[in-house]
Amino acid sequence: MIENSKNRTYTRREVLRMAGMSAAVLALSACAAPATPAPEAAPKKPAPSKEKVHLRIQMDPDYEKPVGDLFLKSHPEAEIEYVSVTGIDHEEVASKILSMVAAGQILDLGYAATEATQLYAGQGLAEPLDEWVKRDADELKEYFADVHPSLVEAMMWEGSLYELPFDFNAANLYFNTKLVAEAGFEHPPQDWTKDDFYKLAKAITKKGSGGETEVFGYGWTNRLWGSWMPWIFVNGSNLLVEERAPGGEWLWETFYKDDPAAKGRSGGWRWTAPKANDPANVEALEFMVQLYKEGITPAVEMGGGETLSGFFGTGKLGMIPAGGFWVGHLKNAGMKRGDYDVQLFPKWKTQRHQFGTAGLWIFTKSKNKDLAWEYSKLRVSKEAMAIHGWYNGTTLTTPVRRSMLNEERFAETGPEHWQVFYDTLDKHPDTAPIPAPPVSNPMTTLFTSYTAKAMSLEMTPKEALDAMQKELEDLFARYPDMYKRET
Repeated sequence: MIENSKNRTYTRREVLRMAGMSAAVLALSACAAPATPAPEAAPKKPAPSKEKVHLRIQMDPDYEKPVGDLFLKSHPEAEIEYVSVTGIDHEEVASKILSMVAAGQILDLGYAATEATQLYAGQGLAEPLDEWVKRDADELKEYFADVHPSLVEAMMWEGSLYELPFDFNAANLYFNTKLVAEAGFEHPPQDWTKDDFYKLAKAITKKGSGGETEVFGYGWTNRLWGSWMPWIFVNGSNLLVEERAPGGEWLWETFYKDDPAAKGRSGGWRWTAPKANDPANVEALEFMVQLYKEGITPAVEMGGGETLSGFFGTGKLGMIPAGGFWVGHLKNAGMKRGDYDVQLFPKWKTQRHQFGTAGLWIFTKSKNKDLAWEYSKLRVSKEAMAIHGWYNGTTLTTPVRRSMLNEERFAETGPEHWQVFYDTLDKHPDTAPIPAPPVSNPMTTLFTSYTAKAMSLEMTPKEALDAMQKELEDLFARYPDMYKRET
């Protein structure tokens, strides 16, 4: 069994200091796992057990059970309990997971998106996968060859890999094709601009006799992924200062040695300091407020965007940022191929996109780590992904495997320009994950709170981002060693 050798942990006092920012982080004071000595050699594969091994997996059984049943065929010594944890976004799910762990409800495998990957790794809750990956490199070569290196890099923290990603979503732009045509426009080209976007959004917008908007040109929801973050990226900025951690050569030289897209990859992303009130960010938020004041954008809500989904499906909204997950969402809402399409986000100063990816992570306190690793490997196999409920029949998220994004997948439903999903990675090598450091939960709370104040006109964009910057500086000052690992 692989022991946790490099996890960064925080003291109880450090964790309690974070409580003022987020109740979810308070839960960590009860569950940060201590570092233990590293193994001297790569682990051996686990021997079969005569007793049933109970695996607790944080996934919805409605979608995950086909993979679980496949796993049990080759691992009759196991039994699986599915633990479904829901929330309006990944931050809320992470808060619930942290509270569960604090209460002693330990899982074997958790599901984490970019928003929580460094949070779990940085608190010592997640087990690095390095030694398993090295041991089973021959088995995994086919998987890595099918997955863009940027998605793998996003699952690394301080030189170690913590998840094998199996889905991702980049913030592309979806269009109601009927509204675009009625506005007198054609499908925009990949190199369209922010000015092109504004002209289209304004042309789609229709107002009643009293000046109230009846059809909105563009809409978005207040969260970390999507939201107005894509406008920050294409305006050449970020919410936080970006760095890349050293390390990771063991992975890149093993699996991506001859892949030009892997050049310059690292041991993972670091977001080391806030830059919320960067002039480019102020400019981006001012643009969002402008669209709201002009009636092009509706009032911005928190969460997953159920209201906007209804607007889009009933012809009341022309454009919205979303990832591949919206293909299945729109199919389930009754929209057919041709009713909508997708394109890259428009260029401003750059055309750099943002994405989030996700996978399963192994709990450091799991007593079944070796078996959990075997499940993790199966979960990213072609066979398992083909039968998983997210991809089988209706595409409910974007598979990381390039081979799974093809004409057949979108023949009946989905956008005509489905190639955009992987073009976001292939044609824009600077595309990167949303900023999500180990303090992502309290950081996100500040981001959505001050975004709401700006969009409700309670504060100007400059005032809101200045205030956000101050609070983020206070937050980051509490954790100066956030990216230092004990070895």
